[in-house]
Order: sequence, then structure tokens, then C-alpha cells
Amino acid sequence: MAITAPEQPGTLPEDARGVLAAARAETAAADRAEARKLQLAVQWAVIHPAESVEDAETYTFRSGLEGVIPIAGPGAPLVAEFSVAEYAAALGLSTEAGKHYLGQAVELRYRLPRLWRRVMAGDLAAWKARRVADATIGADLTEAAAAFVDTHVAPVAHRIRPTALDRLVEEAIGRFMPDTAEQRRHDGLDRRHFTIDRDHVSFDGTAYVTGELDLADAIDLDDAVRHLAGQLADLGSEATLDQRRALAVGELARRQLTLDLTPPEAGGSRSEVEVRAQRATKPPAHTRTPVRKTVLYLHLTDHALTSTGDGIGRCETTRAPITATQIRDWCGHPDTHLVVQPVIDLNDHVHVDQYEIPHRITEHVTLRDLTCVFPHCTRPARRLHPETHGCDHDHIRPYADHPETCSHGIAPLCRRHHRHKTHGHWHYETPEPGTYLWTSPHRYHYLRDHTGTTAIDPADDNPPEPDPPTRH
Repeated sequence: MAITAPEQPGTLPEDARGVLAAARAETAAADRAEARKLQLAVQWAVIHPAESVEDAETYTFRSGLEGVIPIAGPGAPLVAEFSVAEYAAALGLSTEAGKHYLGQAVELRYRLPRLWRRVMAGDLAAWKARRVADATIGADLTEAAAAFVDTHVAPVAHRIRPTALDRLVEEAIGRFMPDTAEQRRHDGLDRRHFTIDRDHVSFDGTAYVTGELDLADAIDLDDAVRHLAGQLADLGSEATLDQRRALAVGELARRQLTLDLTPPEAGGSRSEVEVRAQRATKPPAHTRTPVRKTVLYLHLTDHALTSTGDGIGRCETTRAPITATQIRDWCGHPDTHLVVQPVIDLNDHVHVDQYEIPHRITEHVTLRDLTCVFPHCTRPARRLHPETHGCDHDHIRPYADHPETCSHGIAPLCRRHHRHKTHGHWHYETPEPGTYLWTSPHRYHYLRDHTGTTAIDPADDNPPEPDPPTRH
């Protein structure tokens, strides 16, 4: 395929030297802009200090009122909690990402002053300094430890590698935080883990598994997997060795062939060697007990369900598309307990004459919006894992003013952004179901719908005046 000329000739350099010079100039301009953004982030924190929050000393999370939060390491100033969301929205970031960016800026300004001066002088790219700030915040370094890192990193920050930075942070902890260093040493004695990544499921319905095991356990697992993979081949499986090993792990999980839960005999406990010896000699059980406990929320259209082709469905648990064939395989497995829910028409308008929101409305709203509807938030509306919570279901208009509960007047908001709406001077309305027009405390506007978040105010130098603060 031939490379074509630019659509607008004359706007770009035509020779190699000119392209390189222009690229260098644009990079320098981008670095200056990023340094300016860090300055503005610090200024935003200065404008919203802890002292700006009324009754901060009596704040509790249960009250829902605004509090003050740390965004950088010890010794850095605290900021007003609700101020973070508006700055994040202005940058097109989620609230958590905006808090992270503000924290990096404040960390550099107040705890890593040598790095800050290099960035402000145009001598160091902002992203390289932010990487160091990430390391010092993540390690929760004391002021003395952070100063040590700043002193040693600042002269070489433009070329230091992540591994060298990590070693320097570890040295700072050892020098200035001996109790923390000892605790980390004890915590690091056992790095064993077995992790199944359920958040990044492939289109084909597979997931990554990683682990670090005791050598004896790893050998036992490898022997069991190899044995079952061989059995699958003997039974006529045409899958490759790697595929049969993957299938064997699933069979091990369902059959629990090597699990020994025999209690110790009276009068003493068995050693680990004895337990392993009994496990090695005990014949495998042949009973098959359904053990699958994973809950998957799967969605299929009638066409994908009935077609002979490979239609596309959606796995709500992982928020990823999945083939109809894979869904059929999962549902057809003998260990699967299948629950079929009635189809919900998202165009229906469901009303009830009560404040409490019934399940048929919350389910309707969850399927329509999928996530919290605050600008840039992606927290799932449904509680998908036992260790997480789902979104609150909020009356868009106060029930006291409009005593009606209906599917068009309810929206999912995660707990954090529900508090911002209730106590943080954010307001929203719904032009149509599933579309939300948000107004920030400084009267910027954001449109949130199924495509994402769009800032609808022009980017100019005359922002609207904020509404006067009020307390509800």
C-alpha cells in the first residue's frame, strides 16, 4: 500500500530535517503544557484546602457530608474531598484518576521539591517526575524518606530505570522506616499465591491464571495435570497437549481428586509429610459432585439464541462480548445451575406508588445503564463479586417534591458519587431515559449516555461563575 501525501499540503514540513525539527518543537511545547497542568493542579489544591470544609473535624463517612482527604504522602496538605470530582471531570478523567493526578502534583510540589524545580524549569518531562511521585506515594514514605529519594533521584530522573527507582525506595524505607522495613520483610517471606484473573476475560471465554507455589505442591499439581491430560488423550481427545492440560485443570477443580480433609487422629496432629504421604497413596474418588459456584450474568438476543451461526452475546460479569456458542457450552455443562430470567423491555415505563424501589425497577435500570452514571465513572451498577458493592439507585428528582418511583426517574450512582450529588452540589437531570445532563458546582456541564461522557461547554477563558455554596 502506497503512502499518500497529507490531505492539506503546505501545513507540514516536506523534508526529513523539517519533520524532525517540528517534532522536537511539538514535544517541547507538550512538556511545557504538562508542567503548566501540574501547576494548575497544585493551585486547585491550594484553593480547596482542608480549612475550606465546614465541620471537617466532625466528619464521618456515615454522615455523607464532605470531608478532607489525603491525596499525597505524609506532610502534604489535605484537600476538600468533593473538589476532586470537578477537577477530574474538567480533565476528562474519572474521579479516582483525577485524585491520582492531583496527588502526583501535590507530592512533587511539597515532598519532592528538587524534582518539581526541574519540571518547572523545563529540564525534566512531567511524566518522568510523576512516575517518581507514584513510587513515593505508593510506598507511603515518611517525609525524611521522601526527601532522601528526592535528593538522589533528582539529578538522574531523566534516565533512571523503574528497577533502580524501586531499589532506591526500598533503601529509603530501610534507612528511615526500620519498623516498616521489618514488617515488609516478614510479609515478603511468603509470596505464594494462586490468582485467576476474572477481570480480563478474552472474547473466546478464557482467563489468565498465575501463581507461585511451594515446589512440592507445584510438582504434585504438574503430575496430576499431566496424568489427566494423558487420560483425555487416551479417551480420544484431539486437542493439543497445552489444551488438554488446560482442560485437566478444570477437571481437577470440579472433581477435587487430591483434596484430603480427613481430620487428624486423636492425640496429636499429623505432620505435613504425613499428610502428603496419605494423599499420595489414597485412591481418587469417583463421585462427581457439582461444585461450580461462579455467577455469570449472560445476555443473548433472540436471534443469537436461535441462530445456527455463531452469534454474539454479552457477559455482564466481565463486561465483555462472548460468543453464543461459548454461552451454550457453559449453560450445557452438567455442573451448571441455570436460571433463566424473563426478558425485560427497556422501553417500558414502570411505575410504583412508593418510595422504596422494587427489584423489577432496579433490574430495569441496571440493564439500561450498566454503570454508575456520574461523568467518567465506570463502576458496575450490579454487584458482580462478593467483595464489592453495587450502585445505589437514586431518585433523580427528590421524592418529596415528586412522589413517584419509576424506571425513568431512577439512576444508578456508586456510593461515592451519590454523596457528591447529595452533599457536593452536583446536579443532574435526564432529557430521556439513559441520558443524563450533569452540572458541576462551578456550572460546567457534562452529557453522560451509553457512549460515555461528553463535556458540552466551550473551552474558553471565561468560565461561568459558580453557584454560592449551600449546606443541605
